Amino acid sequence: MPLPYRWLTSLMVRYNGSTILIDCGEGTQIAIREKGWSFKPIDVILITHFHGDHISGLPGLLLTMGNADRTEPLTMIGPKGLKKVVNSLRVVAPDLPFDINFVEIEGGEQAFSYLGLDIEAFRVKHNVTCYGYSISLKRAGKFDADSAKEKGIPLKFWNRLQKGETITEEGITYTPDMVLGPDRKGLKLTYCTDTRPVPAIAAHAKDSDLFICEGMYGDDEELPKAKDHKHMTFSEAATLAKEADVKEMWLTHYSPSLVHPKQYLRVAKSIFPNTVLGEDGKTVELNFEG
Repeated sequence: MPLPYRWLTSLMVRYNGSTILIDCGEGTQIAIREKGWSFKPIDVILITHFHGDHISGLPGLLLTMGNADRTEPLTMIGPKGLKKVVNSLRVVAPDLPFDINFVEIEGGEQAFSYLGLDIEAFRVKHNVTCYGYSISLKRAGKFDADSAKEKGIPLKFWNRLQKGETITEEGITYTPDMVLGPDRKGLKLTYCTDTRPVPAIAAHAKDSDLFICEGMYGDDEELPKAKDHKHMTFSEAATLAKEADVKEMWLTHYSPSLVHPKQYLRVAKSIFPNTVLGEDGKTVELNFEG
């Protein structure tokens, strides 16, 4: 539930002039405004599940996007029933100047590509159908000018090949692998909330640069409650981060009764040292290595 110092669940990912939003709890558009960001460039909205604290901000956000003269289609991805749920919420926002393309996830996991990013949805374990998401940005190998010269590839094609284009001219085909070295390490973000620990989380979060994970309860003594409500403790989240060998984990989605999460941080850090407490408006810029 919203508290005076805490909004509800939402994550914004910005890349190359476009934006992906994961979940849209009550107050999301206010939180975006407070950050000084814009919701007009939101191209994709990913929904983890259909609980009010994750979707109750959608009608207002959609209305504001429409009032900003948006006409470009919006893609929305989520569990089965997404179109029905969102259109029910749109009773109060029926007339929008843009279309919504609904994509309902099939099965335990599904992969998508949007905006130059790879998105993986994976089923987690909550008391309703719920998915986590990994978002990856691939990085091509380094351009090898010497190799291009040795192979007699015309200079006018170098830039296009470097961008991944295959070119055929005068019966000769030039492919990117002729001038590029092996793929370099890209970037990866994994977001997971409202779930018990399951193997799929560690598998999909593997080697993530940033792992954002729920920590509903800080105290290990709350484990029975976590199991009953299909949530996690700080310790369980930290164990997943360690198994996945992520670079950094942010804890989020605290219980309203968890007023001072900092007092339990050392518990998580004893398992996974690079654990950070999430807070409203917290941001980071992920950069390629080197």
